[in-house]
Amino acid sequence: MEKITAIRGFKDILPEDARRFWEVESIARQVFNSFGFQEIRTPIMEKTELFQRSIGETTDIVEKEMYTFADRDNEFLTLRPEATASVIRAYIEHNMSAAEQITKLFTIGPMFRRERPQKGRFRQFNQIDVELFGEDKPQSDAEIIFMLMHFLTSAGLKDLQLEINSLGCASCRPVFSQAVINFLKGSEKNLCPDCQRRINTNPLRVFDCKVETCADTIANAPTILDFLCADCESHFAQVQSFLKDLRISFAINPRMVRGLDYYTKTAFEVKSNALGAQNAVAGGGRYNGLVSSLGGPEVAGIGFGVGFERLIVCLPEDGKNKFKTDLFIATLGEQAQKFAFTLTNELRRSGISAEMDYADKSLKSQLKRADKLNSSFAVIIGDKEISEKQAILRNMKTKDQQTIPLDDLLKSIIKIIKER
Repeated sequence: MEKITAIRGFKDILPEDARRFWEVESIARQVFNSFGFQEIRTPIMEKTELFQRSIGETTDIVEKEMYTFADRDNEFLTLRPEATASVIRAYIEHNMSAAEQITKLFTIGPMFRRERPQKGRFRQFNQIDVELFGEDKPQSDAEIIFMLMHFLTSAGLKDLQLEINSLGCASCRPVFSQAVINFLKGSEKNLCPDCQRRINTNPLRVFDCKVETCADTIANAPTILDFLCADCESHFAQVQSFLKDLRISFAINPRMVRGLDYYTKTAFEVKSNALGAQNAVAGGGRYNGLVSSLGGPEVAGIGFGVGFERLIVCLPEDGKNKFKTDLFIATLGEQAQKFAFTLTNELRRSGISAEMDYADKSLKSQLKRADKLNSSFAVIIGDKEISEKQAILRNMKTKDQQTIPLDDLLKSIIKIIKER
């Protein structure tokens, strides 16, 4: 019978990577909590209209990449391709703005996009998403970027490059869009079919195209920074100033547009050389006007997303995430096994990671398994030790051994492990 494998672009997260996920999640929660952010969990499925209205109907995500279907009531539903829209929907639905003028939220979970799988990119991928509502000051932009960089370095990433840009606002971006259209007119034949279509629907998407001929065509195109209104120009200058005050290095990339239509003013990406050509590990920006466009109050917003799988690829292989147990209990004899079974589970109840083997294996074989589990200590108990009311505790690293009375064994092990 032919075996069933995972769907292309959907990946099992095996134990070793799952431990890394857990470690990174723990660091994220610690860092974000220290900045005043609280966790929210939203459904993985939403009404399709939510993403059409927020992301933009002419974006690649909505046009090509969403997993959308009609349910039995003929209502169109979509597996979420990104988290911002879902968090905003919850923010509006539960009237969170009434409880607090400034709301800081983060969420962690799976997203879905039907795009071409590649290194660190999958059709089901996990994302850390952070959103801040109710504050339009440039200090918030700098704070969000600072928190992102602090999180990534705390997670163990090195050699990161931060790029920033301003995407303007409803006043100045239309002028820039028209300038791009004027520049591209007459050069349509040099563009890929997607970009030829985008000229009249979403011309800024051309800057995000990875096709080489398109990149060559727009090499001398106008940039948004030449079209910023006075307010956007001042905001962007202040963001840069605050980042310098925080000693955050950055480069201005005037051609960065991000992949979503809702961004305004500050946009940013963090890149890593460990990812190859598609080297963005995180990105985000400001989206003033998005909350009100989805039926909520007129509040400003800014946030970012971090791709979990892409982050994991960037982490150094230092062995820190190997599975480890505190203690392995090796037994010889029926009485010893019975005693060890109770001891193992009492240790677990006390917060000690303990393992034993139920098979009747040799002491050498059991200690090999203790090594494989990266156990810090091993307890050796045979029927002889039971009769003598003592056990042998071995340090698996130094191989030093000591004898401990059975009556004191539980307390002694807990004390030794917790004080090591």
